[in-house]
Amino acid sequence: MTTDIASLLAPDGDFYVFAYGSLIWRPGFDHAARHPALLRGFHRRFCLWSHRYRGTPERPGLVLGLDRGGACRGAVFRVPGRAAAETLAYLDARELPDGGEVVYRRQLLPLTLLDHGRRVPAIAYVANRACRLYCGKQPTEVLARAIDTGHGQMGSNRDYLFNTLDHLGEMGVRDRGLEAIAALVRR
Repeated sequence: MTTDIASLLAPDGDFYVFAYGSLIWRPGFDHAARHPALLRGFHRRFCLWSHRYRGTPERPGLVLGLDRGGACRGAVFRVPGRAAAETLAYLDARELPDGGEVVYRRQLLPLTLLDHGRRVPAIAYVANRACRLYCGKQPTEVLARAIDTGHGQMGSNRDYLFNTLDHLGEMGVRDRGLEAIAALVRR
């Protein structure tokens, strides 16, 4: 995927990356700063089956996606513009694996830095609703069962859920949907 990097930079010349799940606690790239952020028009949801990272084809797990509607609090990483191409290549390899199912679409979206009140454009990986692994809104019990038993190349689906909740909590963010799933998984 070829991208004009300059088109992804904010007016300040930096590159911003929105994190709402594992990127919060495992970004995997160097950054100059991390800010609490609010993205409107999307919400965090376990809406993508995982046959590789958090599950298998025989026992699918789930991963988070940004789905349409609502708002999502997360973190935004500020990367100096000179490192934008390298960071984008890493993120695309991680989120849009070559030859794999395209479960995310990279989008440049406006968000608000909550500690500055400033709006910046940031890339975010949004759930691909056309993907066969998109499962939309499922009952909490279905999600909890899959997360409780899912395990893939990146480890336990339970760990993914609890790490995300722990790091959101450290940021002062409550996600009642994830909390409801976690309560069932803990039982």
